[in-house]
Amino acid sequence: MLGKLKRRLYGSDRHRPGAFMRAFNRADAALFSRGLGPRQAVTLEVTGRRSGRTIEVPLAVAEVGGDRYLVSMLGDDVGWVRNVRAAGGRAVLRRRRREEVLLEEVPVAERAPIIKAYLKVAPGARPHIPVRPDAPLQEFEAVADRHPVFRVGRRR
Repeated sequence: MLGKLKRRLYGSDRHRPGAFMRAFNRADAALFSRGLGPRQAVTLEVTGRRSGRTIEVPLAVAEVGGDRYLVSMLGDDVGWVRNVRAAGGRAVLRRRRREEVLLEEVPVAERAPIIKAYLKVAPGARPHIPVRPDAPLQEFEAVADRHPVFRVGRRR
């Protein structure tokens, strides 16, 4: 029931948050950038591909094998993913401090274990990714092509 409600807060047609979720996301972004909230919570800042303005999005960071990753719970058709791609991966992560990063898209074949780790640290994403967090890796492989994953690297 709660999963259905959470999915409805994001438009199912275009994967865009409704007015309530936009306000909620703005509040989360403000908190996360100040270091408040869960340890894995950050605010992504990326230049809007059309507006040229800085866009702020609250996200969870998954850690796998010593690397950090960002996962799009809503898939390919979301603004922050399109903006990151248009910016050549150049972005900023904020959690108490600004960290200039280069986000590198992970090939589909490598995404499953990262998405699994992500679901463990991002319970709000569970209604959007149709796999139980404790499911076998094969189930994550089946949905990996629908959820972009970006490795967080240092900008040179």
